[in-house]
Amino acid sequence: MAHPDQPLFDFDNTFARDLPGFYQSWKPASVPAPRLVFFDRALAESLGLDSTALDGERGAAIFGGNHVPEGAEPLAQAYAGHQFGGFSPQLGDGRALLLGEILDQRGHRYDLALKGSGRTPYSRGGDGKAALGPMLREVLVGEAMHALGIPTTRALAVVGTGEPVHRETVLPGAVLTRVASSHLRVGTFQFYAARQELDRPRQLADYAIARHDPDLAQHPAPGRYLELLRRVSQRQAALIAQWMNVGFIHGVMNTDNMTLSGETIDYGPCAFMEAFDPEAVFSSIDRTGRYAYGNQPTIARWNLARLAEALLPLISAGNGPGDIDQAVAEATAVIEAFAPLYQAHLLQGQRAKLGLEHSTDPADAALVDDWLALMHAHGVDFTLGWRRLGDAAAGDDSWLRTLFEDAPALQDWLARWREHCGREDRATRTPSSIERATRMARVNPWIIARNHRVEEALEAASQRDDLAPFEHLLAALRHPYEVTSSNTMYGQPASREITAGYRTFCGT
Repeated sequence: MAHPDQPLFDFDNTFARDLPGFYQSWKPASVPAPRLVFFDRALAESLGLDSTALDGERGAAIFGGNHVPEGAEPLAQAYAGHQFGGFSPQLGDGRALLLGEILDQRGHRYDLALKGSGRTPYSRGGDGKAALGPMLREVLVGEAMHALGIPTTRALAVVGTGEPVHRETVLPGAVLTRVASSHLRVGTFQFYAARQELDRPRQLADYAIARHDPDLAQHPAPGRYLELLRRVSQRQAALIAQWMNVGFIHGVMNTDNMTLSGETIDYGPCAFMEAFDPEAVFSSIDRTGRYAYGNQPTIARWNLARLAEALLPLISAGNGPGDIDQAVAEATAVIEAFAPLYQAHLLQGQRAKLGLEHSTDPADAALVDDWLALMHAHGVDFTLGWRRLGDAAAGDDSWLRTLFEDAPALQDWLARWREHCGREDRATRTPSSIERATRMARVNPWIIARNHRVEEALEAASQRDDLAPFEHLLAALRHPYEVTSSNTMYGQPASREITAGYRTFCGT
């Protein structure tokens, strides 16, 4: 345990040091009665922090904003963004502050940031506060994503503030501490590109390269900026494919919510799909379905095109007159490469979900498409459909037939799938239905953050100060592939009546 006079954090704040003018220094607002509602000791220890010293009043004071720890340089970052397709030239951290950066035990750099810590120069009339429910949602969904192996920001702590937050109703206030590889966004580049400040986007791009792609630092300009665009595109292609393969719907894929690191950020009106439907939308603010489940790959590509626009002056700089056309062509090629790259990642994940470990058969794509169409036609739960297919691989398709109400089309599809599996077994000379079923159980989760369970947990915490449902659900979400007597309930979908009317809210 750290000595009372010893600093709890070994900050090394490169954003504050290297990018003056890209933020406004600011202090979090004090709160009347900070109380540590959630603290991830394991995450703290992996970051090299003293979890014992932070799991109590000292942690509550720091993570609630009442005490700025030694070495921290709290600041509000500036960024812009396309929100539902419309450009807002100035957004920025309206209720968040970057405390500083630390290195974990492996030397990886992470931001520590507060969310809900009060007004900043970018608050745009808001109160800068956050309610307990949405902050606990970020814990639940972020940890669910982490356990599923999907790149994500994570929650280190949630502190109840002891003061009310006024939204549609009066809610208990809270502050979240978020851990992220960085908070660099597409919108961060848009902020300066919109002001036609060539030097600032270059500074920002060089900083992003040093932080996320240091091998590119040796590339001569302007080529390294094109490569930065390519790397971000590659990371996003892999990320969105993972979202799609677990039925995750982000809900607000604005450009200020797309990170250069390739991590999922901002668990506002997000949800996991239950009955498979490419047009599924849960967000109350997405009235046109722009960010529907099936639109997410297209939106990701659109967002990357906005990043390309912001980087274009850097990609073309120094190449002489007329070379802007070449830069446009090069950047366009990167954007056009996104779709096939995404499809390759998607199919790779889908083959694993089908139990096809070694297959390269082009017909696998049609097999998956027909499986998804079958689930859509019968309103089958996306997560359970894939999970029960694993049971069928082990020789028991009774659970699966129940989901499809013994549809003849299912039997036809199963015959095709088994033929694909048989071809792979013959090619690898390792036929084993049990081995295939075991592999499938490792990639097809039993437990996701089902919406009705999340809402039950948040309501109990917010309305009754009862954290037991939250803690039980969190424990289950951290082991998504395990089926035990204690987590069986978390694998069951809500009734269709509940699912049909379910809506999520951004929590602001």
